[in-house]
This record gives sequence, structure tokens and C-alpha cells, in this order.
Amino acid sequence: MSSAIEEGKTYEPGTHPDLPPPASEIGVYGWVYNNLLKGWVNSILTAVTILFLFAVIPPSLNWLFLNAVFEGASRDECRAIMREAGTNGACWAFIGHRFELFVYGFYPVEERWRVDISFILMLAALVPVLWDKTPNRGKLMIASAIAPFVIGWLLIGGFGLEPVPTDKFGGFMLTLVIGVTGIVGSLPLGIVLALGRQSHLPAVRMVCVVFIEFIRGVPLITLLFVASTMLNYFLPPGTTFDLLLRVLIMVTLFASAYLAEVVRGGLQAIPKGQQEAADSMGLKYWQSMRLIILPQALKISIPGIVNTFIGLYKDTTLVIIIGLFDPLGVGRASLADTKWQGLSTEVYVFVAIFFFISCIAMARYSLYLEKKLHTGH
Repeated sequence: MSSAIEEGKTYEPGTHPDLPPPASEIGVYGWVYNNLLKGWVNSILTAVTILFLFAVIPPSLNWLFLNAVFEGASRDECRAIMREAGTNGACWAFIGHRFELFVYGFYPVEERWRVDISFILMLAALVPVLWDKTPNRGKLMIASAIAPFVIGWLLIGGFGLEPVPTDKFGGFMLTLVIGVTGIVGSLPLGIVLALGRQSHLPAVRMVCVVFIEFIRGVPLITLLFVASTMLNYFLPPGTTFDLLLRVLIMVTLFASAYLAEVVRGGLQAIPKGQQEAADSMGLKYWQSMRLIILPQALKISIPGIVNTFIGLYKDTTLVIIIGLFDPLGVGRASLADTKWQGLSTEVYVFVAIFFFISCIAMARYSLYLEKKLHTGH
């Protein structure tokens, strides 16, 4: 092909032979050049980044894996093994000894099968919700709507199961209960609040505005303190109100206020002509919202919605302040054992890895949704 192309030769329109793309635009070389080395600024930043990674990654890998101790009965035994090998690394034997406590908290050992089944049911319920190509999705969505009640029955007990007090909940199980409940409950409530704030009914609009601005103006930790202590002063004497239930309500309300503003931003981004077109077709308010306005607004709001979910999920660690044993609380309680004192770094790294995996999964699903729903092309 190249021999047939003469330099300087002219061709009639449409008769010029095809030429291969420049090497700088395709393949590995093209990607590296365009993303890492295009221009002197990118080249310097790439070099600095490589030096930084070279200085950080090898020592981190050595501490996390290569020089780490995975078996041992105490911190002193881990240190002795490291001294004998002449290395310095993490003592993951501590996490191994306390792994079930990190996962289940203080849930009764003989009843932990209920937690396992609940986790499996939660994953099964999420599949038809998150993946629109699930076979028989319509029927499975009904099962997904019933799943939270079944999971609640399994975890708390009653009706044939041994009751388990919620103060036994802890560890990653508690994080998932609070996080998933807050996410599932706050999204529909946030949408209703966003619509209410734009309502033409003054009373509805005022209630929504006051609620949103109050919740957004108060730190979550303050609301948790109110839920754990002050709320009892407003209840009749002798009234019991489960602490975990109070936390779930406060977390859901807190996240819904932030989601309302995210969704409201999406609603304001929809051109007014969309609503006018819906009116011209004779659609009523809720029909136009369900079929035309909200689908577009929620698509626009996906990054903000997922960002709020991730923030809510990480904020579940604040429950340690009011005495609930999330993974950090379990780790702190475990470090009180004299055999394992001084291993707080391992606790924080282990918990950080769990949250990183969970949050990166939500972020990647957000990118999948944005790509799937993109209609710009």
C-alpha cells in the first residue's frame, strides 16, 4: 500500500488510498503518549508520580504482605517472629483471631447462620434492582420489596426465631444494616422532599424547606446524640424505643435532606419545554413526573446521588460515639486485651480496606449507570 502512494501525487475525491493511523495515536504507545507524555507538563507530572509510587508502594507491600505475620497468639509472638526473620510488618494474626467479632459483632454464635442467610438474601434482592437484564425481573422485584422485612425478621427474631437484642449487633454487619437501610430509605424520601420543595402549595413547600435546611444545618453526630439521649426526655415514662431503630431513622432523614437537594438540582436542569410537552399530551402532574421529568432528572443526578450514598455509608462509623460497636468500636474493644495492645494500625488499615472495597464498588456501578443511560450520542 505504501509503495503505491507517491509523494506529492494528487487523487480524485474518494480515490485516495487508506493510510494507517499514526503510531502515536494507536496501541500502547499511543495511549502512553496521549495520557502520560503529551507535553512537558504531563511528562514532569508522570515522572514525579512514578517516583512517588516507587517510594510508597514497595514499603507498603512489604508491611502489608511480604513481611507480615499471619499466625500467632499475641502481639509479642508476632514481634518475636519478625525479630527472628529480621523484618517489620503487620500482625494480621490479630485480625484472624478477632475476625468473627469484626463480622458479626456480639451476635450469638449459635444464631450467626441467620446473619449469613440475611447477607445472601440482601445480595439476591439487589440483583434485579441493579441489573435490568435479570430474567423475570418484574416478579423478582416483588421479592426484592419483601426481602427487607424477611431480613429484619431473621436478624431480630420472633415468630419462631430466638429474639436477638439489637445491642448485640456490631462489626461489619452493623455497618451494612445502617448503610443499606439509610440508602434504601433515603432515596424515595429525598425525591418526595425535592418535589415538595418545588410544589406550588405553600404549606407543603414550607414544610419541606424547613426540614431540609434544618437537617443540612445540623451535624449528623448531633442528630445521633439527640437520638440516643435527648429523645427519651420527650417520650412518656416507661416508653422503650430501640436505640438502633432511632439511629436508622436519624440516618435516613439526614441522607434524605442531602439527596433532596441533589435531586432538586437535576429537576432544575430539565428544560421547561419537557413539562410543557407533557401538559400538551394531557398527562397529569404525577404521570409527567413519573414518565418524563423524574427519569431525566435522576439520570442527571446519578453522580451526586452516589456521592451522597458513599458519604452516608462512611458516616456509619460515627455510631461509635453513642456506644454502638461498628468495626472501629469492635477494634477498639479488641485492643483492650493486653495480648493485642499496640496494634491500632492494623485495625485502621483493615477497616479502611473494607470501606474502600465497598465504596469503589458503588462508584464503579455509578459509572456503569452513567454510561448505560448516556443518550448524548
